[in-house]
Parts: sequence; structure tokens; C-alpha cells
Amino acid sequence: MNRREFLATSAGALLLPSFVRAAGAAPAASPADAVLKGKAEHVISIWLGGGMGQIDTFDPKRRGDPKKKIPGSYYDSIPTAVSGVSVCEHLKLTAPLMDRVTAVRTVHHDVIDEHAAASNRMHTGRIVSGTAVYPSLGSVIAHERRAVAEGVPPYVLIGYPNVSRGPGFLGATAGYLYLTETSQGPAGLSRPPGITPDRQSRREALLGGLRHGSVSTDTRLSDYDAAIDQSLKLSGPDFTRSFRLEEEKADLRTRYGGEFGQRCLLARRLVERGVRFIEVSHNLNFINGAGWDVHNDGILRQDGLIRELDTAFSALITDLEARRLLDQTLILITGEFGRPPEFDSGGGRGHQGTTFTCVLAGGGLRHRGAYGETDELARKPVKSPVSVPDLFATVHAAVGIDPTKNLYDGDRPVPITDGGKPIAALFA
Repeated sequence: MNRREFLATSAGALLLPSFVRAAGAAPAASPADAVLKGKAEHVISIWLGGGMGQIDTFDPKRRGDPKKKIPGSYYDSIPTAVSGVSVCEHLKLTAPLMDRVTAVRTVHHDVIDEHAAASNRMHTGRIVSGTAVYPSLGSVIAHERRAVAEGVPPYVLIGYPNVSRGPGFLGATAGYLYLTETSQGPAGLSRPPGITPDRQSRREALLGGLRHGSVSTDTRLSDYDAAIDQSLKLSGPDFTRSFRLEEEKADLRTRYGGEFGQRCLLARRLVERGVRFIEVSHNLNFINGAGWDVHNDGILRQDGLIRELDTAFSALITDLEARRLLDQTLILITGEFGRPPEFDSGGGRGHQGTTFTCVLAGGGLRHRGAYGETDELARKPVKSPVSVPDLFATVHAAVGIDPTKNLYDGDRPVPITDGGKPIAALFA
């Protein structure tokens, strides 16, 4: 080949991709570009308010000593069903089930000093910015997948509501139904006894007469109407029966444990009924008076919290598995951040966002006991770091939602996960 032939051939090779694209042929996608898609139908999200200490639960390290101010774990560790993966000694019921679980040990963000901001970050996947009110993970899944069955809400919150858990710019149809205790179902679904159908009709006629012109386009009014319509649909006996935990066998209720366990049992019943996303809150005042926010002497009874989580979590896994619902139900355990290995002046622990553990179970994922590695005292990731958007993308992909798509705040596109990428190793 002479010089002229070589240049002509090279130019043709360089121009060919552009010519093919111009002709309408898309370039071949690499395996890394493929959209991962799981087969889960439900999510049970367990929220550990205050911030679970990874070093004292799912990422144990060498023992420390709070009296001598030696950093390290507060408890001993035990082996699990997965070789090389250990957990805290107080997770003895969960340890044999870790082949159905992945402790994602390298989740991280930069919000450490304020619970509300970190809680918002771990519910919406974003920092607060501008005037946008971003939707929560539960609301996005409710918006994208709706309820599994007719006559049920897509999203139920068992705990105290706040804006971080809400639908943000997605509106009321992506909101939640909530209750604060399992001894009774949600209040306010039906009209008060004194409001007869005739009286309600007169009220609606009066309200209709007040809606004219631009007022009728107010989204707050349409959201209100949608909420009222949905509440009346849910006030019938079919859905409210979901809250009758007394229908369950006594030994099963005992296996789940106390109030927190009963919330997890109720979550399983709501999954059976067709609810898409359930958040179960482990309230701050349970067991030790401080919840997972174990500053100072709050850590002295932290073991009670861990054992309560162990009891309920293990019962939920085995119960779902016995009913052939575990592969259809992704269990997610999160808090607003983790705890450092050092002990504070009172013997407890402060806050740490540089690395902490979130837990996934079931959902048809390819579990491995643990994912990612932290340094010798769980201060920072050393292998396979996972951002909050990455964690959210993993959850979205597990329930069949494309984590690369956009939502819309009016005309403004908003990436569904702020650029997160699913943990590919968890998908078969």
C-alpha cells in the first residue's frame, strides 16, 4: 500500500462511524451501558432514626474500649452463613440468614452534623437546594409503579410523617398513608359520623361554585380532591382488614417481637394486600430513650436496639420466604448516617457520614453477605464506594424502574437518581 492509498483508507475508517450514525444506525451499546432491571414488586424500607453504628452492627472491627478511649467496636463479632462475613454478636438470628442479605458497607455522604438534613438526604437522595421540594424514594416508586392491586395505596408510612418522606413536586397522588401505631389503623379515611351523604353533596356544590377561572387550575385543589377520593376508597373493610394483626397466629406474632416487630409484621400484611412501598420507622424513643443516636450513655442499652432489630428483621425474612414473597419483596434498612469508631467524652459515639452501612435483603437480588470494604476501623471506604444516588439507583432497578430516566417538576427535567448507578454485582 502506497502513501496515498494508506491515507484514503484511514480517512474512510475515521469517517465510517459518523456516516453510520448519520444514516440512523446507533452505535452498539457496551455491557456497562445496559439498564439493569430486577423483578421485585414491593419494598419494605426500615428506617433507623438517629443513625445505626455500622461498626457495632453489620461492619464489626476490633474491640474498642470506651473507658480507655480506644477506638473500635463496642461488641464482639460472630460468623455468618457467608464465609468471611461477620456481624455483631447481637445479630445472632440474622447471622444464619446473611446469604439472603447484602450489607452495603460503603455508603457515604457529606452530611454529618444535622439529623434533619441527613434524614432528608437519605429519603430523597439529594441535598436541599433552591425552591424545589424533591420527592422521597417511596413517593418516586409509588409514582412510577403505583399500587400492585386495586383498592390499596401505593405507599404506606408506619411512623411519623414529615416533608422528607413526602411526594414533593410529584403531588398528592404519590403521597403516603400513615399510622403511628399498630394497635389501630390509619385515622381519617372516612367522613365523620355527622356528615351525611346529603350534607356532603351540599358542601361539594358550594365548593364547586367557588371555583372559577384560574382558581380551578390550582394544583393544590386537585391534590385535595385526589386525596379525598383516595381516602374514601380506602375506608372500606377490604383494605382496613390489613391492620387486624390479631388474625395472625400467636406464635408468629411472638417471633416478630414487640411494637417494632409488629410494624414489620404489618408491613408483610400490606405487601400481601398489594401495597408497593412501606416504610417502617424504628422510633427514636424505643428501648434506650435515645434510639440509634447513641451519644454519651445512650450507647449503654444500644444492644437492646440491635436485638430488637435482629428479632424483627430475621422474622420478616423467614416469614416472607415461607410465603414465597421474599424474591418479590426488597427489604431496605437505612438511617441518616453511621457512627465513628471513636468514643465521645460520655462513652458514646458521634455522627459519621464518610462511610456507613445500609442493608438490602430479598428482592430477587444476588446476595453476597456484604458489599464493599472499609478501612480497619470503618472510617472510610477502601473498595467499591457507594453513593446515596447509587443506593437509590439499586433500589429503583430492583423494582423495575429505569434509574437513568427523568421526572418532571413542571417543565423542568429532574434525574430520578441524580446520576446514580446500580450495584451491578447484585443483579444476576
